[in-house]
Amino acid sequence: MGTWYPDGPEMCEMPDDYDPDPCSRTPVQVPGIAGASKLSAGGTALGGHACVILSDGSMKCWGENYYGQCGVPAANADFVALAAGYEHSLGLKTDGRIVAWGGNYSGQCNVPAPNADFVAVVGGWSHSLGLKTDGTIVTWGDNWHGQCSVPGANADFVAIAGGSNHSLGLKTDGTVVAWGFNSTGQCNVPAPNADFEAVAGGRGHSLGLKTDGTIVAWGGNDFGECNVPEPNADFVAVAGGEYHSLGLKTDGRIVAWGYNDDGQCNVPGPNADFVAVAGGYEHSLGLKRSSATVVEGSGLGDVPVVAMLSILSLAPNPFNSSTGVSFDSRGSGRVTMEIYDVSGRRVRTVSLGYMGPGLQRARWDGRAGRGGNVPSGVYSVRMRGTEGESRAVKAVLVR
Repeated sequence: MGTWYPDGPEMCEMPDDYDPDPCSRTPVQVPGIAGASKLSAGGTALGGHACVILSDGSMKCWGENYYGQCGVPAANADFVALAAGYEHSLGLKTDGRIVAWGGNYSGQCNVPAPNADFVAVVGGWSHSLGLKTDGTIVTWGDNWHGQCSVPGANADFVAIAGGSNHSLGLKTDGTVVAWGFNSTGQCNVPAPNADFEAVAGGRGHSLGLKTDGTIVAWGGNDFGECNVPEPNADFVAVAGGEYHSLGLKTDGRIVAWGYNDDGQCNVPGPNADFVAVAGGYEHSLGLKRSSATVVEGSGLGDVPVVAMLSILSLAPNPFNSSTGVSFDSRGSGRVTMEIYDVSGRRVRTVSLGYMGPGLQRARWDGRAGRGGNVPSGVYSVRMRGTEGESRAVKAVLVR
């Protein structure tokens, strides 16, 4: 996969030699990132930047680069997660280390030791957060508003998010903890504070995705960024921009609302087949499933073949109770989802029944074949059908 679209005027330096009208308010398709699997957006009033992870584990960033936030450091490989802050960028490696670069005037790129055992990373305005395998949150950078001071018991977290000067953490019990700058109530999680499965932060507002597919938004609402459009249902992912918000639906559509003077809420057509979404300063990003996923080294004289099943995304990931799996089927037939532990032992096979071609979705509830909960750890998810199987994708379970 690897087609994605930025909306808004700030993405003025595109990959490679792409520069037809770089500051246009017209949504454009970004070339040169075939195989992109994850994306993130950042930026300030000076301009925006964006980063993606490609299929080979390398990262590519572009846009505003005044502080070097687009200059991915050497050894550009083995990335599994990423984050774009306001003027800095971060990447999480397969070995659990975080790499950070760009603006470092508040120490937002100085990852505290020991730099190990991380499973997620987030960038705010001038602070950063990392989630550890043991469910604790590590913070560094600017703490003027307390955005780096995790309140209460720093334990049992499964997801993190960062706003401009505030931070959010999702607990294993589905509650949200928010701390830092609270001038517009962005840290006042509305009741009932329960059943959340993902969180996101904007400049002065926050968002949470519920297990029933609804989005809850709170905080600053001067531009309607907290007014989730109806029907508020069937969402699988959520993202926050400066003064706007975005949600991804189960059918692959993106819904965007809030400040739109720069077109950041004008999703380009056709609004379909999206598998991920991100919000930047005054721009928005959507990642589409590819028209074809190519697998090299097929054993047929090394002639590339098209993968019949391709996992596009897992959300949330890391997760606690369950994670949704988006995948692309290029044929018809019976499909099963297989879960493996780090030793390669299969712990669960889920029959998904007969499926046709197109964007499909499934969910793993964190259970083994006999129905019991599997322990915290890193698992591999693979789709298998009558005409082939997908590549395995890592899922991090934190209980």
